Amino acid sequence: MTLKRLEILLPLNYNDGKSIEEKKFVVTHRELLKKFGATTVDATRASGSWVYGGALHEDVLVRIVIDAFEPEAAIAFLRQYKETLKARFEQLDIWITAHDIEVI
Repeated sequence: MTLKRLEILLPLNYNDGKSIEEKKFVVTHRELLKKFGATTVDATRASGSWVYGGALHEDVLVRIVIDAFEPEAAIAFLRQYKETLKARFEQLDIWITAHDIEVI
């Protein structure tokens, strides 16, 4: 069976370094669970670095994984939902990727 694996990277801190409130992650997870029926949240934290406006930014991130049985609909939903996430987490962008996977 071939599916799309969708990965969302969410920052644990605002750009000023202050921790993002836990309730924002809980609400996000519940919304995604309601929409897709299943999610995985990585227990390990990813570190990311990026340059914007000539300044170096460094993030600690949590990854939410969704395996989509209807990839086109899932991607369309996430393209719109991304705006909600950007506002909720006060970010310029939220990284969401899609990868082909085969379940064996």
